[in-house]
Amino acid sequence: MTRPSRRLSVTCAASALLLAGTATACGSFGNDDKAASGGGPSFTVAAAGDILIHPQLTDQARKDAKATGKGEQGIDFGPLLAGAKPVISKADLGICHFETVTGKPGGPFESFPDFIVPPQIATAIKGAGYDQCSTASNHTLDHGLAGVTRTLDTLDKAGLRHTGSARTAAEAGKPLITEVKGVKVAQISFSFGFNGREVPKDKPWIVNQNKFEAIAAAEKKARSAGAEVVILSIHWGNEHQPEATSSQVELARRIARETGVNLVIGHHAHVVQPMEKVDGTWIAYGLGNQVARHDAPSGLTEEGVIGWFEFAERGGKWDVDAKYVPTLMDIPPDPNETGALPKGAVKDHRLLDVAATLKDGEGLSEQQRARYRLAFERTQGTLLNRGAAKDGLEPLESLPGD
Repeated sequence: MTRPSRRLSVTCAASALLLAGTATACGSFGNDDKAASGGGPSFTVAAAGDILIHPQLTDQARKDAKATGKGEQGIDFGPLLAGAKPVISKADLGICHFETVTGKPGGPFESFPDFIVPPQIATAIKGAGYDQCSTASNHTLDHGLAGVTRTLDTLDKAGLRHTGSARTAAEAGKPLITEVKGVKVAQISFSFGFNGREVPKDKPWIVNQNKFEAIAAAEKKARSAGAEVVILSIHWGNEHQPEATSSQVELARRIARETGVNLVIGHHAHVVQPMEKVDGTWIAYGLGNQVARHDAPSGLTEEGVIGWFEFAERGGKWDVDAKYVPTLMDIPPDPNETGALPKGAVKDHRLLDVAATLKDGEGLSEQQRARYRLAFERTQGTLLNRGAAKDGLEPLESLPGD
């Protein structure tokens, strides 16, 4: 990663293989973030939703590897994720949600319900600018301890820090704390459940399950370890439902009012859900999919959002300003009876920054322009559905012409 002005170093991590590193960013896309914060410490965080590798995306990565000559064992996910890089790589800290279990580079791979995905995706995630990932999800225990171990080993190899699941009790007991522009930032990760699988009684540390008391305890433990800011990644809600459930709202408000968590990042629904500010704490109920290719795309499952959060210390407390970047997973239609794609159809699966794609505009058909504008406006409407506009939630980049 090449971010000369950005400095990250791990002070306490969930992996023995983590190394301190340097990287670059310039605050909020080149703004003087120190001036914006009144001279106190400040930094930016970019976070996105589920990274869910379905077979069609692996097929795309094989196709791309033939064109790029890159990747491992004929699989290159770099072009798939390239559309997120201009945003993620500019943040001081990039946070992903790693949904599934990885396998060996040559396979075999499995799809729903018990995923095994190519480990090459981790290299692409790192290449897109991400620094660390949450790993607590309903798929964490798809293949037991062996799957958890393989997945975390994969993330280590790619240089991605992680939290939410663990290979040992000792690893689970160490908060993930990253120094971001001189500020110690902790990330904690929890999931509502594991598709009917119980957490092994002899390995209660293997993955974190949603309970208010456990979340509150993890936040306090991170503070005791030196964290100045704590970010919660949480897997919750109902799949394919754009509105937050009453249980999500209840838990979110309790977290905001009874803990010191500074930001809540939600995922699992596979569609965008609203954001709101509760007693000074931003809650992103669901960021949708970052990348996925469901067997029956709904339109909503292709739409996602990158949350952009600007932290600044003012008067001894942390203020957070929230922005958003609507994204879209462009997917080719099914071939017709002759095996050909319809005229003018997109040919490859690609993750798009919607506003940036429309601003560039090169080669876009009217159909594409309409689809991308719909994705932006629908995402915006959903995000603002709980009154977040009054607290300053706005797009990082507006649609061209707005």
